[in-house]
Amino acid sequence: MKIIFSFIALTLLLNCKAQSYTSYFTGDTSDVQVQAQGGICLMGGASEDDNAMVWFLNRVNAGDVLVLRASGSDGYNNYFYSGLGVSINSVETIVFNNASAANDPYVHQRIERAEAIWFAGGDQWDYISYWRGTAIDSLINIAIQDRNIVIGGTSAGMAIQGGYYFSAENGTVTSNTALSNPYDLDVTVDSGSFLKNDILHDVITDTHYDNPDRKGRQIVFLSRMWEMDGIYAKGIACDEYTAVCIDTNGIASVFGEYPTYDDFAYFLQVNCENLNPSPENLNNGQPLTWDLNQSAIKVYRIGGNTTGSNSFDLNDWKTASGGDWYNWYVQNGALAEQSSQAPNCNVNTIIESDEVEVEVYPNPTEDYINIECEGEVRCEIYSLEGRLILSSRDKRIFLGSLEKGTYLIKLSQKSGSSTQKVQLY
Repeated sequence: MKIIFSFIALTLLLNCKAQSYTSYFTGDTSDVQVQAQGGICLMGGASEDDNAMVWFLNRVNAGDVLVLRASGSDGYNNYFYSGLGVSINSVETIVFNNASAANDPYVHQRIERAEAIWFAGGDQWDYISYWRGTAIDSLINIAIQDRNIVIGGTSAGMAIQGGYYFSAENGTVTSNTALSNPYDLDVTVDSGSFLKNDILHDVITDTHYDNPDRKGRQIVFLSRMWEMDGIYAKGIACDEYTAVCIDTNGIASVFGEYPTYDDFAYFLQVNCENLNPSPENLNNGQPLTWDLNQSAIKVYRIGGNTTGSNSFDLNDWKTASGGDWYNWYVQNGALAEQSSQAPNCNVNTIIESDEVEVEVYPNPTEDYINIECEGEVRCEIYSLEGRLILSSRDKRIFLGSLEKGTYLIKLSQKSGSSTQKVQLY
């Protein structure tokens, strides 16, 4: 009886483990050793734009594509493998049936061998709650940083790509709800360490922008980012059937079928012309007012075409082609917009304020720095060339894995930011 019971228990255990994920595989099972070309593809939802997907697959360099999702099945396999005319070695879709799949060694191995990862649509809270703080997000970030894989996603798979993200932990939120109360419980703006695309470290994305109800809520997201960390927050949004594909030089190409269809992408930024960009009214239970003489937010709207020739430079957030500039602003919970021009300032302006009192020690250091200040602080470490290396909300940060030398440390609080040099020896 003991033997029978053990066999049954083992069978149940194995079945439970097998049910934590489902794998669908198409192509060659051997692992090819190729170097991917990097990049990010953000798709606004609905059917994928074929030209953007060709851009994505070409950067795989005939390697292996991994599709991660928390619902659905193998809809991408044949589409990626043979439907677009780009030669790749394989496509594997892994569907996470529950959070325990994040601990499975097989899933870890597939991430480590992929030259590209695509996040399907669904519910972004599933991705965040299943993967954040696990081996999954760590392995994905290592793949981005060390192997230069190309990464992308649609709908919820786009929503998780920024350094800030709308988590949808309490469900979706409408613009009307968010504008009426920026602190409504459904306005779940998060910046907990998750996916690390350096070029998107201060960006929050949004999707399905054909729906006019999306614009207002993203403005609220930007206001909350300003309130949280005192940064000139940025946003990228896409209509359905529209994609923003970002190469490793930070140039975003927009794909769609404009002018046949209204396939637009939007690049939003807190207007750096306003030295104090704080909303006039950002309070719990009250409608948002973020007017600033009708210039609170600068927006560049681009029609995506079949060649992706219309573009936006994410290095300066000013150089662009194929679109038009607008000012967006909010008066007592009502969003308005008007034609404008590019910002006449440096989008990476740092707000220096006497109210920011932060001490960093030891400096020089050989491993850790400590940050002493009142309240929460966001720390960003840059190379002297301006490349973001890491960001953290911790007040004790390990730098010992970096090369010896001088770095810039930017410390941001609600009242402003300050920047200083730190020496690592």
